[in-house]
Amino acid sequence: MKPRFLFVLAGALVIASLSTAWPYVQRERARIAAANLPMYGPLPRFELTAQTGRPFSDADMRGHLYVADFFFTRCPTVCPLLTEKMLRVQRQAREQGLDVRFASFSVDPRYDTPERLTAYARDHRIDTSNWTLLTGPLDQVETTVLEGFRVMMGRDADAGEDDFFSVFHGEHFVLVDARGQLRGYYRVTEGAGGLEALLRDAALLAQAPE
Repeated sequence: MKPRFLFVLAGALVIASLSTAWPYVQRERARIAAANLPMYGPLPRFELTAQTGRPFSDADMRGHLYVADFFFTRCPTVCPLLTEKMLRVQRQAREQGLDVRFASFSVDPRYDTPERLTAYARDHRIDTSNWTLLTGPLDQVETTVLEGFRVMMGRDADAGEDDFFSVFHGEHFVLVDARGQLRGYYRVTEGAGGLEALLRDAALLAQAPE
């Protein structure tokens, strides 16, 4: 067998072995990168109501990567901006082929009935195929938001129910992995950096093997 032929054959075998190993290398790199993301602990169980009027719990998100935010339908200030940012994340995640779901938790649940959430989704052209708007009893919402997601919400003590300017809440988007672990908090109202970081981390978690 000629040396030149042996050299070509050896090169072909090396290329073949590298081609076989490369997907494994990519998966391992994704796993390591995802493992290096912060781990803020598990999201406790919750049972609320979707905009459709159907019960919705943490079990409905189990096995799915998702992004959560906090809003209320009669908010005249930051909430429309948060919804616009979430719409952008939803669109860009879809363009990147990422399997990500979305959940918006009302911090004004006594006012935000499922019917009002449905109207809000329609008015803001929200694609609810993978985005759920949630409400429920105030105590359960507070437990979910304050103790579960560790995001602030409340109302000024002296304010009446009609004083929606007294409602306050956190403005971060929260990334939750498929195991229900809190993996990131993102400030999205100031510049594009927060959204870019969110999409980058979501891609890492989506690509990492379980």
